Amino acid sequence: MDLLEEIREYCLSKPGVTEDMKWGNHLCFSVGLKMFFIVGLDEHPTTASIKVGSDEWDFWLEQIGVKPAPYLARDQWIFFSNMEQLTFKTWKERIDIAYDLKFLKLTKKLQKEISGR
Repeated sequence: MDLLEEIREYCLSKPGVTEDMKWGNHLCFSVGLKMFFIVGLDEHPTTASIKVGSDEWDFWLEQIGVKPAPYLARDQWIFFSNMEQLTFKTWKERIDIAYDLKFLKLTKKLQKEISGR
């Protein structure tokens, strides 16, 4: 299984996650209609954008191949020019953080529906 397939499977295993295509050929993962991870399928190498916390914004922007995500930087999203620069283990950690950041922005009612509590 390649990295993209592993990431897609992992994202879809999280409670309430949906996927859809936006802006041509961008695979978007959302929870409660709030996007937390985007993969640029038309790009070679494959690109990715993900939501980060304000406490880690500066750290990620110091990394090679990472910059503020176009149109989403104001909400603290970062862009990877090659998603292969991170391991699957690191992507899982990033996805967990991005998912949690967006999940916590949902209404308490929707959080309960999604988590089944």
